[in-house]
Amino acid sequence: MAADVPAPGSDRPQRRKRGQHWAVIGLFIIAAAATLVLARSFFMPVILAFLLSLVFSPIRRFLARKGVPPGITAAVVVIGLLVALVVGLLSLSAPVREYAQDAPTIIRDVERKMRVLSSAVETVTEASEEVEKLTEGGGGGGEQPERVVVDRPGVLAQVATSAPYMLAQTALTLVLLFFLISSGDMFYEKIVHAIPRFSDKRRAIEIAYDIEKKISRYFLTISVINAGLGVAIGTALYFLGMPNPVLFGVLAFALNFVPYLGALTGVALTAVIGIVTFDTLAQAAFVAFVYFAFTSLEGQFITPYAVGRSLKLNPVVVFIAVAFWGWAWSVIGMVIAVPVLITLRAFSERIPQMNGLGLFLAGRHVEVQHDEDDRGSSRAA
Repeated sequence: MAADVPAPGSDRPQRRKRGQHWAVIGLFIIAAAATLVLARSFFMPVILAFLLSLVFSPIRRFLARKGVPPGITAAVVVIGLLVALVVGLLSLSAPVREYAQDAPTIIRDVERKMRVLSSAVETVTEASEEVEKLTEGGGGGGEQPERVVVDRPGVLAQVATSAPYMLAQTALTLVLLFFLISSGDMFYEKIVHAIPRFSDKRRAIEIAYDIEKKISRYFLTISVINAGLGVAIGTALYFLGMPNPVLFGVLAFALNFVPYLGALTGVALTAVIGIVTFDTLAQAAFVAFVYFAFTSLEGQFITPYAVGRSLKLNPVVVFIAVAFWGWAWSVIGMVIAVPVLITLRAFSERIPQMNGLGLFLAGRHVEVQHDEDDRGSSRAA
């Protein structure tokens, strides 16, 4: 019995090895995050194209069973997306250009109307102006220092400057999407040929199909829900007397792909335009409340019921992911944040070493589904 007792300190090499293992994982994560941020001009269209290919893969596979070649399906999908994008930009360019040109006037009007909310705001403003006068000239009649004003480009000038970059990114995304869809199941076939063990082949294909099914279901479901939300908000704002209700409906559809922050941005924009449009702040607040009520109804009841338990995620993790990807890749990053989490959760449900991550990513009262082989081996053990 004494020979079975481990000597003191005999587990130190094993602990040191585990520590080195986690250190390597941490360094890999940091390096991967830095690479994604620094090379975002390349990775953004590539990852977006892969996600879109996953969305349309079930449609491509269904049409292939009906005898439609994948190349024709790819051409129809890419042309359809391009036409929808062009039509949307052309139809919304006039009101967006008008708001961009009137941005200084809108800001001044909002500031003027917001001053009536509280006398405390005016007191603070007056105090800050007095402090500014004292710091600039000491309150005397001496010579005032010359103030330098930096002439910054307007919103339209910034959009015009970044237009070639956005066109190049869009073109790369659509071209890569065409090749991904037209290639059919080539990537799945490569996975099968590259992995030696049969059990690993089957697991890899199951993970790939699971990710495809969940991403496709998520995007298609959310797109239908967001379209209904945009129609509802646009119609409600039309009857409330808001200008350009179609623009707000399209904005509601697009912004709602960004969890949490998209709805808050839509409420803020509606409140700002409402303050400029209506005579009283109460009317503007009511319009913003209507927007908030629709998005709350969608976020709390409709979407959770439609996506089902298999796609529910930890809301705290979702918010952190949206914040990180928004910082790294701006709007595109916020849109792909949830699909990335869904992909990670699909891996965690099939790989035993990642089950802890799956439990962390899942929503409340949602259990991680383990692979059948893992459950069978655990029962046999």
